[in-house]
Amino acid sequence: MATNIGMMDSAYFVGRNEILTWINNRLQLNLSRIEEAASGAVQCQMIDMTYPGVVPMHKVNFDAKTEYDMIQNYKVLQEVFNKLKIEKHLEVNRLVKGRPLDNLEFLQWLKRYCDSVNGGIMNENYNPVERRVKGGKERNTKGSQKNSKSLQTNNIHNSSSGDAAGLRTSGPKQGKTYPASAAADSSSQIQALSNEITDLKLSVDVLEKERDFYFAKLRDIEILCQGTELEDIPMAVAVKKILYAVDAKESALSEAQEYLYQSMNAGGEPETEEEKENDL
Repeated sequence: MATNIGMMDSAYFVGRNEILTWINNRLQLNLSRIEEAASGAVQCQMIDMTYPGVVPMHKVNFDAKTEYDMIQNYKVLQEVFNKLKIEKHLEVNRLVKGRPLDNLEFLQWLKRYCDSVNGGIMNENYNPVERRVKGGKERNTKGSQKNSKSLQTNNIHNSSSGDAAGLRTSGPKQGKTYPASAAADSSSQIQALSNEITDLKLSVDVLEKERDFYFAKLRDIEILCQGTELEDIPMAVAVKKILYAVDAKESALSEAQEYLYQSMNAGGEPETEEEKENDL
């Protein structure tokens, strides 16, 4: 099972569009942004689709807007993880903030996990819409019964007071109007730019992680070559020639290879430039 996936695993290089397509196709949703899955409801249903019936969908709130409601969804998800013995820590406080990168990383992990269980094959017998509707009805039945009488009373009171208020406030309103098409175009442009900024931020974050990953490896190699037992070994010297090369335009590989070649042919370390000058 892909419960422990390293940060440089290929799972974390799956793009935002692929994740959204995966969610929308399987759950018959129409998400356009990663942040729309921040409530945790999507994650709950993905696990429910992978393990049909294991998630109490009547406790999952797809209309969650507040952090409190979102946290309740993640509590349901954590309970299911514990039941299935899935060792995955949920960064709930970060996920409910709706930050794209945090939610993308979790969804990347989730996709990898679900694919490891079902081989990436969609469960054709699972009806996501029916599971959501059924869960919503079960969740709202008791609440609607409790509030029905109070709602009727409030409606009667509000209608009478509203009529009186309407008489007082009825009259022509003056204000500046704008063409609906212009507002729609502006809104679509803003949304497109926002999506582009989000994509760029995600790309930068991925590149920074990759940079840090390979830098850490180079640092480990440097420390190894600097050890007292290996410091003067030809191979360690050749590696350090590459690590410490100053000229970024020319590769130090040929110099390192020449050094190793001379060392092997001479049966020992080749002379340095300073030693060659002293011989002359």
